[in-house]
Amino acid sequence: MHLLITAGGTREHIDPVRFISNASSGKMGYALARAALKAGHKVTLVTAPAAQREPSGAKVVKAETAAQMFEAVKKHFGRCDCLIMAAAVADYTPARPAKTKIKKTGKPLTLKLKPTTDILKWAANRKKKNQITVGFALEDKALRRRAEKKMRQKNLDMIIANTPAAIAAEKVTTHIKTTHSDWIQVDDAMKATVARKVVSMLERGRKKWKLTEKARI
Repeated sequence: MHLLITAGGTREHIDPVRFISNASSGKMGYALARAALKAGHKVTLVTAPAAQREPSGAKVVKAETAAQMFEAVKKHFGRCDCLIMAAAVADYTPARPAKTKIKKTGKPLTLKLKPTTDILKWAANRKKKNQITVGFALEDKALRRRAEKKMRQKNLDMIIANTPAAIAAEKVTTHIKTTHSDWIQVDDAMKATVARKVVSMLERGRKKWKLTEKARI
């Protein structure tokens, strides 16, 4: 397969030297890229800034902002077999970023934010037959219920759910569900182990997704 994987946390600029971001380390996305490469797949990795070593053998595309990541996914999505959105893409971005550094005045500063494009929803609504879309859900309450809701709303083939404890952690407890399976739980495992499990599930599930598409025709 050709896997298109996103990783890292986007930066949404307030001015040329300040930005809004999140605590994503990019570890999961990079682990997925390495696991896919090791399994013999082709990988395009679209990455926001992340302190991770680039996986050897992957085509790496840099994307700092949510808008840049969207453009990169649009460019490469049509040629992939599977999109895995592991990146923590900002939900909002400054409506009017300043072109020059904002000076300190001692007065309160109000930022007006606007929503960013939902990249995963865009992709899931435009996927061709046999293309697989995989999303992540980070929830602090009702983890599986909220993740399943996201899965339905965005027409996903697989959802991978974590609590906020997973952010930048080496080991995680992960919940995974596909359209053809019930929830499975991977307890206190290294992200590399979770990545191998996800790639293996994609390989096994691809035949079932193909059969589902044929049944729809």
